[in-house]
Amino acid sequence: MPGELPPAVLSADLQDERLIQEEGLKGWVKAQGVRLRAGDLGSMPVVIGLVLIWIIFSIKAPVFISPQNLVNLTIQLVPIGILSLGIVFVLLLGEIDLSVGSVSGLTAAVVAVTFVNKGWPMLVAALFAVLCGTVIGLVYGVVFNRFGVPSFVITLAGLLAFLGVQLLVLGNEGTVNLPFNSGLVQFANGTFLPSWGGYVVALVSAVVVLAAGLTNNRTRASAGLSTLPGSIIYGRAVLLALGLAIVAFVLNRDRGVPLMFVLFVLVVAVMDFVIRRTKWGRTIMAVGGNIEAARRSGINVRRVYLTVFVTCSTFAGLGGVLLASRLSAANQSTGAGDVNLNAIAAAVIGGTSLFGGRGSAYSALLGIFVIQSISNGLDLLNLNSAIRFIITGLVTLLAVIIDSTTRRRRARAGRA
Repeated sequence: MPGELPPAVLSADLQDERLIQEEGLKGWVKAQGVRLRAGDLGSMPVVIGLVLIWIIFSIKAPVFISPQNLVNLTIQLVPIGILSLGIVFVLLLGEIDLSVGSVSGLTAAVVAVTFVNKGWPMLVAALFAVLCGTVIGLVYGVVFNRFGVPSFVITLAGLLAFLGVQLLVLGNEGTVNLPFNSGLVQFANGTFLPSWGGYVVALVSAVVVLAAGLTNNRTRASAGLSTLPGSIIYGRAVLLALGLAIVAFVLNRDRGVPLMFVLFVLVVAVMDFVIRRTKWGRTIMAVGGNIEAARRSGINVRRVYLTVFVTCSTFAGLGGVLLASRLSAANQSTGAGDVNLNAIAAAVIGGTSLFGGRGSAYSALLGIFVIQSISNGLDLLNLNSAIRFIITGLVTLLAVIIDSTTRRRRARAGRA
């Protein structure tokens, strides 16, 4: 039927369903073992790597795990994390966007100039800047679909062109400072949940996860499909509540949980739901997994590419607004330097495949935690940026090696 996903995309999941249907909790455990043996490691490598990074830095620089530094870390990672979230979507298609740094720099300049120099209302200036990113993604998608130009070339051209547009927008001033008491700057740097707010977020998150799991089980049961054992669903909710409560407790020992970080995690959760549970998200995974099979199944491949490029550049626009807000300024170097590469590296390190068809929105969250933890820890050790670049490059290479090895093992096991 048109719009349905190719059977090959679902084969691995069907194997797991059969095990769970036949053996319940024991079958679920077996299914995870089968995935691991087939090379489907999921987020395990990046989680282990993040734990090791934190252990090393906490030994070398104990201040790394202090509440004050952890609050700073959660604030610092959000703007580039938003860029990385957009990169996840294009990577799921097996494409790339090399211009998210330049687009974020341009939108940072746009929001600063329109808000400060032109006197636009703050919200209007921010929305207009994000809309600029959306239009850029629309142009990318049209050029890609109409002329067949590789995304690498299109976005490389955008990287150079929008860097020039950014300089034109800033003009001779070069730097535009945002008022420190403005809502944008205060949101990015000085807005925190009350001490009880973090615990409420932990409880609500656990309830949402529990409700979603139980609802999904009922839906699958009514359709005659396998369901997750109740112990797994309740266990996940409890562990999530405990984990988030611990995070809230630690951050509350300083200023509290940053509102910008909470909204970032919420956006990640929503976009992961979109990828996994909506028709649009499933078509993205199908096109990234096998474009020809997706086309033959009736999926509008051109529309998928267009909407994904728009999504990526929209997130780049939002990231630029948050970047200007966090730095309280926009200048010629905003979005330049390693911003672009860190956004791409975070998505790859977090577990999104460069070959398309595998990954999740949580890749951006995990990956940017790795990138920013390395940067933050090395700064505390007073090591220069050369070491940070080297380590980040090696970690990125390791992530790609794991991805390539996993892909080959999955193919041999018949689960690709």
